[in-house]
Amino acid sequence: MARFSRLEVWSKMEELGLVPLFYNSDVETSKKIIHALSDGGAKVIEFTNRGDRAFEVFRELIVYFEKADPSVILGIGSVLDVATAGLYINLGANFVVGSVTNPEVAKLCNRRKVAYVPGCGTASEVSKAEELGCEIVKVFPGSQLGGPGFVKAIKAPCPWSKVMPTGGVSPTWENLKAWFDAGVTCVGMGSRLVRKDLVEAEDWAGITALTAQALSYIRKARGEPLYLGVEHPGLYPTSQASAKEIVDWYARLFDFKVKEGNSSFFLSGAGAGRIEVMKKEPDRPCHIAILVSDFEAAVEDLKAKGVELLEPTIKPTVKAVYLKDPDPAGNTVHLLWLAQ
Repeated sequence: MARFSRLEVWSKMEELGLVPLFYNSDVETSKKIIHALSDGGAKVIEFTNRGDRAFEVFRELIVYFEKADPSVILGIGSVLDVATAGLYINLGANFVVGSVTNPEVAKLCNRRKVAYVPGCGTASEVSKAEELGCEIVKVFPGSQLGGPGFVKAIKAPCPWSKVMPTGGVSPTWENLKAWFDAGVTCVGMGSRLVRKDLVEAEDWAGITALTAQALSYIRKARGEPLYLGVEHPGLYPTSQASAKEIVDWYARLFDFKVKEGNSSFFLSGAGAGRIEVMKKEPDRPCHIAILVSDFEAAVEDLKAKGVELLEPTIKPTVKAVYLKDPDPAGNTVHLLWLAQ
């Protein structure tokens, strides 16, 4: 049974704008590829049904990532028939992608409430897929069908259509801008993202960096804001209250959950935003974390405004850097980027 509803899958595809796809016959290598993609921010990942006993690899991946990284939405691609779709749905596939449109597969996915993204090559096929209840359709092969121009032509009379091209998509600014300017909802990206040379060299950090860069280009192409808002305030213990006392107060009054780290506690509720409580007493009142969509672009923007920055902390899923000078009230500020 799928862990994610089809509405959750379609929403996440649209939110991120990127669906990486790959096939590898080795389970351990596949795990590392998915970890690398997830660390870069790609959470909807398509494993393609292209090799002998691919379902055996997929079964192990589904079971493993339910615990290793529950945020990963793993689906199956290259599905042409009902029997194959049924097999993978029973293994826990969260979505099914096809290179063609099969009405019987659509019916099965609808019955099981699993997202189906069928392959389409004409305006009639797109319309038929939408009639079958498919929220997002796959344009394949994207480049051979005319690239971004084909998508633009499809959406001109039907602006409600949500299209995901696969084939001819690469993690470059020029390529992604062209696709998103044409109106795609998201893109499927295979061998140009999960590159053979990076996999053979076991350069998982390279795949993570390439994924993060592609997502950054997508956000930029969509015109999404650079500074997204306050991610959290950082509070500090004083001579009147320890960190534990501060944490217990917020947890008791507001039923916030507490997560302890090496240097701080994080408090959070069911909605957006968090509070960080530092364990040590500093020489400043508090700090503010500003969430950014593109860390490197935000750094360059502040430098252009004459702001000095301290040495950044760069990790696969977190990037942070403090401004050298505090705000007028003496509060320190830092930028924060989190892999989605």
